[in-house]
Amino acid sequence: MTTQQRKVTIIYYQDDGLELHHKVKVFPQNEEGRVIIPQEFKDGKSIIAVCDGEVEILNKVGDRILSVNYITSSIR
Repeated sequence: MTTQQRKVTIIYYQDDGLELHHKVKVFPQNEEGRVIIPQEFKDGKSIIAVCDGEVEILNKVGDRILSVNYITSSIR
């Protein structure tokens, strides 16, 4: 029996920040199709979602806040 691999996009926060991150990874999946995410990947993160395949994220929470903050700090 071979272990099936699945490409997923994981959306998460680092434990020490509020910026939303994402990574595309390939992980094994169990017989029910659930992805098995290794503990070393989970460490230091709060996982928000696991999406099937490679997801192109166009906007995420905080993108506009960060760009507005950058613009206002460069004006000073």
